[in-house]
Amino acid sequence: MFVDSVEIFATSGNGGAGAVSFRREKFVIQGGPDGGDGGKGGDVIVQVDTNLNTLASFRGIKHYKAKNGEAGKSRRCSGKNGENIVIKVPLGTQIFDVQNKNLLADLDTNQSSIVLLTGGKGGLGNARFKNSINQTPTYAQKGIPGQTLQIRLELKLLADVGLVGYPNVGKSSLISALSNAKPEVANYEFTTLTPHLGVVEVDDLHSFVMADIPGIIEGASEGKGLGLEFLKHIERTKFLLFVLDSTRDMTPKLQYEHLTKELYSFDAQLAHRPFGIVISKIDSAESSMVEDFIQEICAFFGITQNMLSPYSIQPPNETHQIIPNFIIGVSSVAHINTDILKFRLHNALSSKTNNSSD
Repeated sequence: MFVDSVEIFATSGNGGAGAVSFRREKFVIQGGPDGGDGGKGGDVIVQVDTNLNTLASFRGIKHYKAKNGEAGKSRRCSGKNGENIVIKVPLGTQIFDVQNKNLLADLDTNQSSIVLLTGGKGGLGNARFKNSINQTPTYAQKGIPGQTLQIRLELKLLADVGLVGYPNVGKSSLISALSNAKPEVANYEFTTLTPHLGVVEVDDLHSFVMADIPGIIEGASEGKGLGLEFLKHIERTKFLLFVLDSTRDMTPKLQYEHLTKELYSFDAQLAHRPFGIVISKIDSAESSMVEDFIQEICAFFGITQNMLSPYSIQPPNETHQIIPNFIIGVSSVAHINTDILKFRLHNALSSKTNNSSD
């Protein structure tokens, strides 16, 4: 089961108490204080585990506590430090303080780890308090208590390409045709309820990660339907792929306009994200109709389709600052243009990487 948000309690260990002890040995008269220090409490560490892709392991477990430090001992022996607790989370997990809603950490790189809470310091033993005035101190410090924090773990998928579209437009079929992901696909109308990640193999040396985001409905940016539960996963995708259904009552142009309205209402920064457009299910529509749909979208952006290469686009005029990287018709079932789409996406991602490094 895909779980992308949980609330848990994390507690660091208490510091051990210092010892009150006096040296007692045969033939040693009035041995002095020899109480050792208490051990430090264990830390709470949050660490990325690349083998995880959901927060499902946190279901049913709400409290995570590090070990307490041991008390000090005689003969100036310090207590053992408490064992740290390591909380493993998937890549892309954000950590929020539930009480004040502050973002504490964003684990968006491999091998990331943070010390979320530090264990309490151990108390000093009575040997530490001996001085010229007080030769036999009969007191020691208590250990400092650990910290407790209620946190919310929120997973935002990290993918190169995010599929955006209405329910039942063929996103699940497309990701299953292009990648190793196997979402549920059927010949009746239903909507995907959880995001899916798939690795698309372009060739022996190149690949990228694609995310199938559950379908958008009207008012999703305001929380309707799955609402923010899926829109948050789009925030981190490098490239948006709009999947527009050629068999839907609503034309692809209108689908695109409504989808972008919801996306940009959720996060205005998405308006500057590079994107491409796919007209899906072209095996079920007349070829002339698909061509009309592509021409209509090109006209919307004020661009001209290059007739010598039907899947490339001429430079835009000044009507639109941002235009799609490509517009292409595909059929996931008949595998029409799916290989072309792979290379288009790979080229778009490579271009974005090179531009960002300049």
